[in-house]
Amino acid sequence: MGAFSAFALIVIVLAVVVILMGVKSVPQGMEWTVERFGRYTATLRPGLNLIVPFVDRIGNKVNMMERVLDVPTQEVITRDNAMVSVDGVVFFQVLDAAKASYEVAYLENAILQLTMTNVRTVMGSMDLDELLSQRDKINAKLLGVVDTATEPWGVKITRIEIKDITPPAAMVEAMTRQMKAERDKRANILEAEGVRQSQILKAEGEKQGAILAAEGRRESAFRDAEARERAAEAEAKATAMVSEAIAKGNIQAVNYFIAQKYVEALTRIGSANNNKVVFLPLEATGIIGSIGGIAELAKQATGLQGPGGSSSGGSGGGGGGARGPWEQR
Repeated sequence: MGAFSAFALIVIVLAVVVILMGVKSVPQGMEWTVERFGRYTATLRPGLNLIVPFVDRIGNKVNMMERVLDVPTQEVITRDNAMVSVDGVVFFQVLDAAKASYEVAYLENAILQLTMTNVRTVMGSMDLDELLSQRDKINAKLLGVVDTATEPWGVKITRIEIKDITPPAAMVEAMTRQMKAERDKRANILEAEGVRQSQILKAEGEKQGAILAAEGRRESAFRDAEARERAAEAEAKATAMVSEAIAKGNIQAVNYFIAQKYVEALTRIGSANNNKVVFLPLEATGIIGSIGGIAELAKQATGLQGPGGSSSGGSGGGGGGARGPWEQR
């Protein structure tokens, strides 16, 4: 009875060990390959899985999460024979654990070597200026080439980024001088353009000013001519009216017209700036006498007097009784 109990205990222990050997718990983000007698048979997903003990075994434990590889610095010769130092990073993710385990050995090293080779190929086909200014184009081209090459391995290349592109120190110094010269050139061009624009605007302003001044002079001349025309019309109208009055025998109109001209002449003489001595009439009756004498002459000219050539007032009395307008004492 004691021997049977010991045997049963051994069987139970062996059964528990066998069961434990057949139960596999795969963590999240991992996949395990199963080999039966050295041949791949299945892939265990995250969670609780069962295998046949002593027949099946775990082949590879594959990380299915996205990973990153650091691409070491390497020297690259560009198409224009410039040598630059380049480094970068590669992001990849395993999609098929079986292919990643059995299609390629040392997966990470294979991806790294493939990336470095294609970096030299892609960047060596470009000029230095393209290399420094078109990183997005370089990254896209590298991503397409490396992703296509790693597809049979069950790997997806999600991103390739070039971190640093370092030209030699002498080339950096030359590029700095070139950049400074280019900026100085642009500054000079902008300054010259500003001066040119300023001169154009100034000339435009002067042109507009001259046009406006000419238009002002034209308008002023037009107004002056119009004023002189109206003054001449008024003068002609006044003369015509005076002539008509003389023809009708109205001497008062002649007296008014002559007196007006006489007073205007005296006003101009008195307001002149260059005269030193001004002779004025000694008495107001002199003006009236002069006007009366001129009126008598106008009567004789129009034939309004009698054939004897004398009037009732007497021309001698009109001319001799009054003193002249500039008589001196």
